[in-house]
Amino acid sequence: MNMNNLMNTKQRYAIDDLINVMKDLRTPETGCPWDLEQTFKTILPYTLEEAYEVADAIDRGSMEDLREELGDLLLQSVYHAQMASEGGYFNLHDVIHDVTAKMISRHPHVFGDKTASSAQDVDAIWEVQKNKEKTKEKELSALDGITRALPALLKAQKLQKKAAKVGFEWNSPVDVLDKLEEEIAEMRVAIENGDKENQEEELGDIIFLLANYARMLGFHAEEALRKCNVKFERRFRGLEKDIREQGAALEEISLEQKIEAWNNQKTKENKGI
Repeated sequence: MNMNNLMNTKQRYAIDDLINVMKDLRTPETGCPWDLEQTFKTILPYTLEEAYEVADAIDRGSMEDLREELGDLLLQSVYHAQMASEGGYFNLHDVIHDVTAKMISRHPHVFGDKTASSAQDVDAIWEVQKNKEKTKEKELSALDGITRALPALLKAQKLQKKAAKVGFEWNSPVDVLDKLEEEIAEMRVAIENGDKENQEEELGDIIFLLANYARMLGFHAEEALRKCNVKFERRFRGLEKDIREQGAALEEISLEQKIEAWNNQKTKENKGI
């Protein structure tokens, strides 16, 4: 690949240009030493980080940042595909072919003779098509097919959704809240007994129930917690700013003063200040 010609061209770069850049970075002797050392596992943390940075750009409503972060995330796909190509497994064009074929297969209401008039209809069609595709392996459990490496909160909701499809489900979200009160009572007992192992178990049960409650209400628990993190950070930074402007240090004031400053942040937000 003639990089001088590529750098001097006035035409817009295309996907094949990116593939070739990555191929050059991974070429022994002439490539980048850092890139040549990487493996699927060493690149994985960057892939996850880029996915979260895409989510952050969307949350902030920054189209400029979203454009950049989507490029970084695309680069991760190209990176993994290049390493797979080197091992003779597949290349990026195979990946694009497979996902295109899958999208066509799972949207017969667009590309076939099925009809769908609502999001619920589409969801039902999607599940039917997914089940048709699962011919390579016979599923032995209703819980099969969930990625093992998912974040725990996201995986909890996927497990619950799978179980619900075979009737293992609460009658209503209120029932989940009743069970939550029971689990909280068990946590109190574990705390009183000083049983750390049991405390961790009960804490897991509480979080799992909250994830299920969110699912039954139609919310993604992971997204709800991410938004809560953003809110906490915004309010805490505002709290720090107010205290500094008062000539005080956060670590020097009392807990009561900290709570008062926190409540002031909530009041400001409610008033749109």
